[in-house]
Amino acid sequence: MIRIAVLTPDPADPSYAGQWPGVLERLSTALAGADITVEPTPWTDHVADASRLTDYPLVLPVIVWGYHRDHQRWIQACRTWEAAGVRMQNPASVIGWNSDKRYLGRLADRGVAVPDTIWVDGVGQADVDAAFDRFGAEVVVVKPRVSGGAWKTLRLARGEVMAGAPEGPAMIQPYLPSIETEGETSLLFFGGRLSHVVNKRPVDGDFRIQVQFGGQYVALPGPPEGALALAGATLEAIGEDLLYARIDMARAPDGGWRLMEAELIEPDFYLGSAPDGGRNFADAVRALLDR
Repeated sequence: MIRIAVLTPDPADPSYAGQWPGVLERLSTALAGADITVEPTPWTDHVADASRLTDYPLVLPVIVWGYHRDHQRWIQACRTWEAAGVRMQNPASVIGWNSDKRYLGRLADRGVAVPDTIWVDGVGQADVDAAFDRFGAEVVVVKPRVSGGAWKTLRLARGEVMAGAPEGPAMIQPYLPSIETEGETSLLFFGGRLSHVVNKRPVDGDFRIQVQFGGQYVALPGPPEGALALAGATLEAIGEDLLYARIDMARAPDGGWRLMEAELIEPDFYLGSAPDGGRNFADAVRALLDR
């Protein structure tokens, strides 16, 4: 058995204590089928010193939940791992820039279809009011640029007073009503190959599709028409050698797909919804180790 490391949340952060062990178990079970043993270790134990990670033939940062609440230390850790040459996938340089949603603007500049977006250093009511007119929308979404799991994400209707605005750099987008009717679709890629497709829908009246808000996940037999083209364009624009990627998208009012996220850090792979139970992921990891 080959021994690899999986980075996990800060033990001092109880937010995900009831969720991440189950994700780790699913990953460990899948990888065991490829003769790979997983050793979990908190990412916060390796921020300034990567020496305990350099002995592993591979480090997977796939359960570093909560990094968005400690972003400066996260960026420091990514720089530490990159400088030390930690054999990490996805690469430390990638998971650094992917932690700030400003990357969506760079992908848009490269021709990837994303929702119209206003970027602000600090969001105020005037910014939101102006966004309605700019987008010609009746509902908008306000998100922190550094976020996860719909953290501090707001849905606001025209005329509604914003409460609990995210601090620091933020983004404003028109709300896509298809989130409620069709949901969000995720395409999972391992080793550059499509593994499986999952549709995620919120409970009635909500817009957040995360499981902690009651989101319902269903495996699809294949990508809906046009979805694979957007995912391919996204991966090409990213231009990195990736072990894994989750490409999240939703339909705009014009019927076209829009990229919501390219999750390259710690995406839930939805292995519970994967027809193969995670074998595609394990095979991609094994192939990487055998290079």
